Amino acid sequence: MITDTLPPASDVFPLLPEITLIVGAFALLILDLFFNNKQRIVTHVLAIALLLGAAWMIVAGCGGHGVVFNGMFVRDTMADVSKVVILIVSALNLAYAWPYLRERNLYPGEVPVLILFATVGMMMLVSAGSLVMVYLGLELLALCSYALVALNRDDGQSAEAGMKYIVLGSLASGLLLYGMSLVYGATGSLKLDEIHAAVANLTDKPLLLTGMVFLVAGIAFKLGAAPFHMWLPDVYQGAPTPITQFISAGPKLAAFAMAFRLLVDGIGQDTPQWHALLAGLAALSLIVGNVIAIAQTNLKRMLAYSTVSHVGFLLLGLAGGSAAGYAASLFYAICYALMSVASFGAIIVLSNKGFEADKIDDFKGLSTRNPWMAGLVLCVMASLAGVPPFLGFWAKLAVIDGALGGGLTWLAILGVICSVIGAFYYLRVIKVMWFDEPVGEAQPARGGALPVLFGVNALALLVLGVFWNPIMHWCVLAFTR
Repeated sequence: MITDTLPPASDVFPLLPEITLIVGAFALLILDLFFNNKQRIVTHVLAIALLLGAAWMIVAGCGGHGVVFNGMFVRDTMADVSKVVILIVSALNLAYAWPYLRERNLYPGEVPVLILFATVGMMMLVSAGSLVMVYLGLELLALCSYALVALNRDDGQSAEAGMKYIVLGSLASGLLLYGMSLVYGATGSLKLDEIHAAVANLTDKPLLLTGMVFLVAGIAFKLGAAPFHMWLPDVYQGAPTPITQFISAGPKLAAFAMAFRLLVDGIGQDTPQWHALLAGLAALSLIVGNVIAIAQTNLKRMLAYSTVSHVGFLLLGLAGGSAAGYAASLFYAICYALMSVASFGAIIVLSNKGFEADKIDDFKGLSTRNPWMAGLVLCVMASLAGVPPFLGFWAKLAVIDGALGGGLTWLAILGVICSVIGAFYYLRVIKVMWFDEPVGEAQPARGGALPVLFGVNALALLVLGVFWNPIMHWCVLAFTR
């Protein structure tokens, strides 16, 4: 009788990348017990190898596509595209994190294991075929993120950020879970494909629409869209910079995939109310994020509010409601993940033990001290601002076109206006680097592989800005059904 309840072996094959990471994370958890802080670079290197190995497995097609575990897990092109980028940015984050954490003795052995489990949570979100899988992936990601944010237990600001994150994150999880329960009550199923089929036959939709509102609220919190962005500035500023870097990149891509699974694969296009909700969230995020970011003097807080504005751009294509719009939003999420890793990478590279380069004034006169580094930071800020030919320009152009294709002309115009407003605070960083006098004592230049990694990351935004078509083509294929 026991063997009859076991899933067939073919159900396991599409999950091979996830299984590899889970087994590897448990192995590293045990292996770390035998290392001291200096030796824990081995744990970091092995974790990076696991992430890159899982990405290679997906690119090589190991396990193949399919809908397995009775529809709970879906592996398709969209899932593969999202997972490859999530794995790459997680590996980049671990590479940035090691020197920073080692200098501050921030328990570096715990970080790679938590990041591996959080990455598995993101991959489960991306491949969710049922409400149960959505919630499992979301909570695995969230619980690991809470621990990571409060990593520096001796710093009151980090502990405060962790407390705020867990309280508000739990509230958002509750909203999402309540919305799921209402959708289940309206449709009688937890599977997204069955929900989609049931919605088409519903004549009385108040219960479904109420659940949909709660779902959108939960999604907006996880993305950091206004007015559900209240956690972003404090968490971004209080968390150690590599942790801020991690939660700012891959989880945004996973949250986009979660929104697509729930709203498009689940609720479906025949319920236009969620398009209006996303359009409103996009407009509010664009305005709030760009306007408040102008007033910030702390670079991490500025980037937090800029994240709100970037989420607004990401929602432009999703609100458009077409396959081209979804592809544009996926492209934007990928581009933003790479840009976000680079932006916080600049802070990490310029920081030293006892000095956090997290204020805009810390970048004053950087061009006189280190012209090469100033040029790399310029590439990052120009891409975030959407200056051609950097990658960020094509990302913004794609989602604005997606909004136009969905008939949201007013939202596309607002996106253009807010893009101009947003350019101000990015150009301010460039201005202080190249035209202001240095403030305080010059910090010693960092050596080793970290500046090389940042250089590759920053210059990739220019190179990919020239050769962006293959990435966009990959995103288009993800929604060709």
